[in-house]
Amino acid sequence: MLWTEGFGTFGRGLDPWSEFRRVENEMNRVLSRFASPSTGEFPAVNIWADNSEAVVTTELPGIDPKNVEISITGKTLVLNGLREPADVKEGETYHRRERWYGKFTKTIELPFVVEGDEVEASFSKGILTIKLPRAESEKPKKIAVKSA
Repeated sequence: MLWTEGFGTFGRGLDPWSEFRRVENEMNRVLSRFASPSTGEFPAVNIWADNSEAVVTTELPGIDPKNVEISITGKTLVLNGLREPADVKEGETYHRRERWYGKFTKTIELPFVVEGDEVEASFSKGILTIKLPRAESEKPKKIAVKSA
């Protein structure tokens, strides 16, 4: 009886999985310093398309639109950008630093060739939206069937 009472108290006071969670969180924090967004993970994008155009959206919080470059070659869209580091005043040090800064590159394969001269990009509230009209040569064409 004493052992079960002691074990019950011990069990409530020590969660054996909490140490694993703590180590996992610490490893994620340490490894995130070495992760580079240029690997294609940042920024995350959504893409949808119909027969006439594709639309790409991405969240770019804290990035000045002047620091974003968009280029298209064939079916490939490339986003390049830069997030500037936050200024730390003299005498201040970071208590916690999780937000990434630096250069990034994202290469996206589109579902079709686009009209590069007609691409439109807009930036509002940290969201970049790119409208990519499908090239005429890529649009589906109906073919009439003739009877003999």
